[in-house]
Amino acid sequence: MDIFLLIHVVLSIIALITGFITMLSILAAKHLKGWTTLFLLTSLATSLTGFILPADQLLPSHIIGLLSLLTLGLAIHAWYIKKLQLRWRATYAITATITLYFNTFVAVVQIFLKIPGLRALAPTQTEFPFITVQTLVFLLFVVIGFKATKRLPALPPTATKIRQRT
Repeated sequence: MDIFLLIHVVLSIIALITGFITMLSILAAKHLKGWTTLFLLTSLATSLTGFILPADQLLPSHIIGLLSLLTLGLAIHAWYIKKLQLRWRATYAITATITLYFNTFVAVVQIFLKIPGLRALAPTQTEFPFITVQTLVFLLFVVIGFKATKRLPALPPTATKIRQRT
């Protein structure tokens, strides 16, 4: 396996794991700042390294990568610049959910490509099993996105802000 592909795959797996941990924390109305940072950084790195992989034409994976970069930009802005204030809390919840969905969508594509039994069920990825799985994943993320938007709490004030108030 090419070293760039290996790095891309490892980053993708870390982004998926940390993304689900981050999303579970949001659904529990908590913040896990370290996990969130790792999710955002590895998702960003995954999207960027996807453009390094050899390709002689624009592929669907490149389009997903571009869309992911857009949602990540908004998520990072909402989290780090706007500190989840006002509408930025919903913006973060939605864009983080979409980013994790994109990561999961690509993972499902790769699973159907790499696992021989699944590849036999959907060799062109237009067959019923593949469409069914991707539809269920999409619907799951729609539900997660709505719940995340309602449950994501505001960030607690920083120590600097607390000292300034006293």
